[in-house]
Amino acid sequence: MLTNNPFAALGDLLPPLVMQVYIVLMIVLVAAGTLFDIVHKGSAKYFFDNWRKSKSKGPQQVGGGELLSLAVKTGLVDVLASGEFCNARRRIAHLLTMHGFLLYAISTVVMVFSYSTASIWPQLWWLGGVMILVGGYWFWFFIRVDVAAEGNSPFRIMHADLFILSLLGSVTLGLIWAVLQTSASSGANVFFGLYVIATTVLFASVPWSKFAHMFFKPAAAFEKRVSYANGTRSNLPGPADKPEQFGSARTAPRHY
Repeated sequence: MLTNNPFAALGDLLPPLVMQVYIVLMIVLVAAGTLFDIVHKGSAKYFFDNWRKSKSKGPQQVGGGELLSLAVKTGLVDVLASGEFCNARRRIAHLLTMHGFLLYAISTVVMVFSYSTASIWPQLWWLGGVMILVGGYWFWFFIRVDVAAEGNSPFRIMHADLFILSLLGSVTLGLIWAVLQTSASSGANVFFGLYVIATTVLFASVPWSKFAHMFFKPAAAFEKRVSYANGTRSNLPGPADKPEQFGSARTAPRHY
């Protein structure tokens, strides 16, 4: 099961071109949804306005070499290591979900466009999916602020939950479909249809979910690092309660 490409068997149900076109459409939806979100909310204008202000008012000039260093630190600390989180449980859950999503999405694209059976991509697909489920369900049932701190029901759903719920729905249905397909179950096609619906909701709802935040947050973190480096403190939103503990750009980085 873990070594089989689940998309290869779809040749009996759909031509490979159909799934390839579907993947391209989902990528287009993410790009279009992100652009709509930027224009509608004015995120890009707000970011560049702050960037220009910090550059013009900063008492110190930041050279090209230091900008490159800050970009690398942003990528390693704030993006790959999720340095913005001071709570260890939230950070681990976020890392599992984020890196699991990257593994899952990349391996899906590779398996849809390349049906080679002698590869490690099916195992990476399963690994990424399991990481998403562990991190996502752990967050949903045990870490969310309104559940863990306020005692609300974990089944209380709000608009902001659209991204995590559609992601968990897509991956859960996808893994169930893969298991049923391996066992030649008659219900495999039903779960495949549900999997496609949940995946479409995930990528088509970018303008209304938190999906686009993964593109905004690195830019905001980089701007904060630059503002600290040139002597101006960014006025982009910072932490609500206490300083971060992992060298995030939301506080003055300790390793300059």
